[in-house]
Amino acid sequence: MSDSPSSSPSAPSPDSSTPLSPPPPNGGPYQGKTHFTYEELTDITEGFSKQNILGEGGFGYVYKGKLNDGKLVAVKQLKVGSRQGDREFKAEVEIISRVHHRHLVSLVGYCISDSERLLIYEYVPNQTLEHHLHGKGRPVLEWARRVRIAIGSAKGLAYLHEDCHPKIIHRDIKSANILLDDEFEVQVADFGLAKLNDTTQTHVSTRVMGTLGYLAPEYAQSGNLTDRSDVFSFGVVLLELITGRKPVDQYQPMGEESLVEWARPLLDKAIETGDFSELVDRRLEKNYVEKEVFRMIETAAACVRHSGPKRPRMVQVLRALDSEGDMGDISNGRKVGQSSGYESGQTKVVIKDIGSTLVKGVVSGTMLLTRVMYDSYQNRHERRKHESKKESDINKKRGAS
Repeated sequence: MSDSPSSSPSAPSPDSSTPLSPPPPNGGPYQGKTHFTYEELTDITEGFSKQNILGEGGFGYVYKGKLNDGKLVAVKQLKVGSRQGDREFKAEVEIISRVHHRHLVSLVGYCISDSERLLIYEYVPNQTLEHHLHGKGRPVLEWARRVRIAIGSAKGLAYLHEDCHPKIIHRDIKSANILLDDEFEVQVADFGLAKLNDTTQTHVSTRVMGTLGYLAPEYAQSGNLTDRSDVFSFGVVLLELITGRKPVDQYQPMGEESLVEWARPLLDKAIETGDFSELVDRRLEKNYVEKEVFRMIETAAACVRHSGPKRPRMVQVLRALDSEGDMGDISNGRKVGQSSGYESGQTKVVIKDIGSTLVKGVVSGTMLLTRVMYDSYQNRHERRKHESKKESDINKKRGAS
């Protein structure tokens, strides 16, 4: 199947009063229907039954639904509270509904009913990358599938960044938004939702949206959003694929809770020496192609650079992952430690700042753990320093006596 889109998305005129045009015939299973009533969605989800919940994210719950013809859909019920007008919402839906790519989940419809806003997507049956990497009791995700998932995701994101007009920045790239079909082919979900679910804050610097462990440092600190913010988040996903670790894991040893911060020195070592034994997922038991692992390590290292402008574009990331050519396009002649901008210590300060703004109701509750982890780390560190000093003083007294 070709990776080219079935149509080129473009923004409708803000003054247009024309109704939404249906997506192309292959854009969804509901034969061109794009507007659903709330009653219809209540019916196909069996009253938004708890048994039909597929997942929950920062934007709301997702329910499994069954249309009259027997085909399955995913119904996302956006959290209530947006000030976005009906016309703005429809304009954004129009853009997203025209995005058709084999590695992006297709939007097939929407619903506006009083304060309720819902989106209807094609159903993707085989859970998420997060489920297959981190789910309890899951078989080990084999390396060949990890490579295919990385490449497929990169293709979808590169299309959003390079071929959509206006450009679509995802803003919430994470393994839980990478859906898989029964053949483990990728479909990236939730693109465009950040604008559709615009919060009540009006200034861009107060609208930090995303998920703990995936946020680019400059976006987390200032709210300045670019396509390179997505690249950073995608770099975290690559690290998940390489290591099998979660982006944030409070059960890891002190100072190693953050996947990115733990991985930085190991990425540097791997690129300088070729030794990536400490990075690669041990569950793979060396069942991988070494040059593919190294290529993904180099790509991940470039994606998670502290400085946004020094990260590659997604099209460069895709080229690095999906070719046998030279990696100069993505490395720009730099080694991992040569990127200026944010150092690890500064990143911790950024994390604390995010947590403090949460008290003012600015940042999503999913980021609360960041503050908790930071404070927990500081408390443990200070306690150990105190205990060490106390023990040292006792030893000195013993020595003096």
